[in-house]
Amino acid sequence: MVFQDESFVERIIKLKTQKQAVMLAHNYQLGQIQDVADFLGDSLELAKRSKGLGCKMIIFCGVRFMAETAKILSPEKKVVLPVEDAGCPLADTITVEDLQRLKATYPDAKVVSYVNSSAEIKAESDVCCTSANASTVVENIDVPQIIFVPDANLGRWVQKNNPSKKLIIWPGSCYVHQQFTLEDLQNARKSFPEAEILVHPECRPEVQDNADFVVSTSGMLKRAKSSQVKTLIIATEEGLIYRLKKENPKKEFYSLGNSRICLNMKKTTLAEVLAALEDEKPEVSLKDDVIKKARKALEEMVKFI
Repeated sequence: MVFQDESFVERIIKLKTQKQAVMLAHNYQLGQIQDVADFLGDSLELAKRSKGLGCKMIIFCGVRFMAETAKILSPEKKVVLPVEDAGCPLADTITVEDLQRLKATYPDAKVVSYVNSSAEIKAESDVCCTSANASTVVENIDVPQIIFVPDANLGRWVQKNNPSKKLIIWPGSCYVHQQFTLEDLQNARKSFPEAEILVHPECRPEVQDNADFVVSTSGMLKRAKSSQVKTLIIATEEGLIYRLKKENPKKEFYSLGNSRICLNMKKTTLAEVLAALEDEKPEVSLKDDVIKKARKALEEMVKFI
């Protein structure tokens, strides 16, 4: 039977209560998912939120590494990822064997892994970070040499802000943020000369260098509220613009160039969420030793807020 969105929402809300479930959603999710979620946020915000939830089940609307993070921080809870194949191509750019080879080559270095990585990569790391706190995490590492994986653009941004550290940067990238170009930015300056341009640190270095602000999605939300300008240009996955417009109805938001979409983030619909609540699957399952090792790195990350 096919149900309208309103019926889906009503049934989702009812099941969440019945099953003591909490629905977490990343800022890049579809608007219909954002509207029904209990909590919205970026990777760091959702990681912190998942750790302290008083519920039996987490329905995680995002991609796999995010749901894994929730499971690592709350192993006693059932964590369900509505779409099992919602992955992250950036996370897939590095394997455990790749990281182990780097560690063998640079034995005195410590490993900082971007949260956009698999649970197994986190388990091989000393500390994790997000785009919101990466520079702070690296600044507080007690050795001068750091292996930074897997996003090279974020790594370069962190290196620029921490010149006293030596970063060994893995050459991974997010295909969504790679699509924003310097030409896009220059065209935006011409079309909207009074606008502020906010770009994500996963963007190319030349885009970062010519923006007004280089910030995470949570940073974009904060800047949008505090800015005195009425028009802001956003260089990140287009799902954030839905939330920006909703929270700042008197301001205008445009994507830098064409809207850039993460296909994996858009796989989750109300139908998948309802099915996940009804069936309590696909459940995220991780090995105990991976949870134990990765949890240590994630808990170090959460300290830097």
